[in-house]
Amino acid sequence: MNFLAHIYLSGDNELMKIGNFMADGIRGKQFESFPDDVRRGILLHRAIDTFTDAHPIWRESTKKLHQRYHHYAGVIVDVFYDHFLSKNWTLYSSETLESFTDNFYRSLIAHYDILTEKTKAMMPYMIRRNWLLSYRTLQGMERILTQMDHRTGDKSNMRFAHLELREHYAVFEQEFTRYFPELQRFCAEKKQTL
Repeated sequence: MNFLAHIYLSGDNELMKIGNFMADGIRGKQFESFPDDVRRGILLHRAIDTFTDAHPIWRESTKKLHQRYHHYAGVIVDVFYDHFLSKNWTLYSSETLESFTDNFYRSLIAHYDILTEKTKAMMPYMIRRNWLLSYRTLQGMERILTQMDHRTGDKSNMRFAHLELREHYAVFEQEFTRYFPELQRFCAEKKQTL
């Protein structure tokens, strides 16, 4: 799961959303220095990643990309799944995607002092280019995948992954639709124990 899904799966708790969003840059026990709900978000993020990496449906999706993208296949599928979440947003939330993303950006600004340096550096670009909303369109996906490829020094070839998304669009969407309710149930249970 990529940014949008991680934030969404945190529920209504602003600090959990922030922790879940910035967790990738927090290693080992560094999470212990954050406020309680941020810590819970970081731990939820790690649990989501573990659940996802082992899930047979998610693995089905990655198999279509392994030959061309190797170990980046999982990263690409995470972004694809955010596309299908945003495209079908009304099935998962009564709040509009526009309102959800705007509220999250405002939350980042309001809690700027607890953000990691990496998050602080990324935030202006994310908000200006409205990354979370741009997952919704194929053009936005192409732009995001290209930006991600640039961050690998153009070595991952992720900029071309929109071609596989278009080619296998219905299959990827079916896989996401089967997988996501299982992840939602897992997160609902996990949040009770964090």
